[in-house]
Amino acid sequence: MNRRDFIGSLTAVGMAGWVGSVGAPAETARRKLRLGFDNFSIRDFKWKAPQCIEYAASLKVEILLLSDLDVYESLEPDYLKRIRTQADEAGIQLHVGTGSICPTSSSYNAQRWGPAVEHARLLLRTARLLGSPVARCYLGSRRDREGDGGIYPHIEETVKVLKAVRSQAEEAGIKLAVENHAGDLQAWELVDLIKSAGAGYVGATLDPGNAVWTLEDPMVNLETLGPYTVTTGIRDSMVSETATGAQAMWTNMGRGQTDWPAYVRRFQELCPTDAFVLEIISYKWGNEMPYLQPAFWDRFPRARASEFARFVALAKRGGEVQIPPERPTGPESAQQKFDLEASLRYCREVLGI
Repeated sequence: MNRRDFIGSLTAVGMAGWVGSVGAPAETARRKLRLGFDNFSIRDFKWKAPQCIEYAASLKVEILLLSDLDVYESLEPDYLKRIRTQADEAGIQLHVGTGSICPTSSSYNAQRWGPAVEHARLLLRTARLLGSPVARCYLGSRRDREGDGGIYPHIEETVKVLKAVRSQAEEAGIKLAVENHAGDLQAWELVDLIKSAGAGYVGATLDPGNAVWTLEDPMVNLETLGPYTVTTGIRDSMVSETATGAQAMWTNMGRGQTDWPAYVRRFQELCPTDAFVLEIISYKWGNEMPYLQPAFWDRFPRARASEFARFVALAKRGGEVQIPPERPTGPESAQQKFDLEASLRYCREVLGI
């Protein structure tokens, strides 16, 4: 059966079995998840690390992911030790991160960071000084799926960088946490990357919002990446059909179509981490996935039909996004603050996190 016939048959065959129990009541957590957020959620404030920690403390979260190195006023040891002390006194565990570490990715900034291996070493050094158990990073973006060989040569280069810093990561007891980022990697591809580098010192930053940019239902993404997850970037999504395929919008927690009670239950079963870190980026239509156009599949030559079927089912269930009427109309910083705080309330009051 070709892809077009396969897509057309989805409505008639097996669709009901893929519909989640949206709206099911949250159950008592088997173990307490630690709640946190990524500083990218409030990016327009342009706060440095001390201000981010103060804000995190005011929200009474337990984890703060500082996902870029520019959030620090200095990367010198004395400064970073002061930041660690501030976080410790606030009862907040820091998770440290940066952007791309893939030297062949269009996302990698060699002018800013120099050789990718040195960038990864700087990330690990920063994580060690701040007491972070993880060092979040990523390959690139959906643009890296284009061109000769698609994403796979970039995966090989990322693995080389990870292997080059293995001894430093193991000596520090830090896991390099590679994110499924901006449409770069499907979950199974990230698992292959982790295994190729070494699962003893490399894990995943699980991002269900980014999953929809790679034709994945967030639950499929969780099932695949959960056992390798060491930190997270959590947000909700709405996927809807278009004339050429589907489009995705990220939303506040509980405003999309993810079955969060079911997701949290499965997260607790699969994930070795207890970090439920929100990265809220809401209410802008994002990536369009024109999968009814044959040329689109050049970007996903090894996509798995059963997983794609789950994504199509998700798109068929999509609908209108209801933006909270009380959400500020501007500026962006006020909207981001509203979105993050509303999402934290949802996690606490509805999900019991």
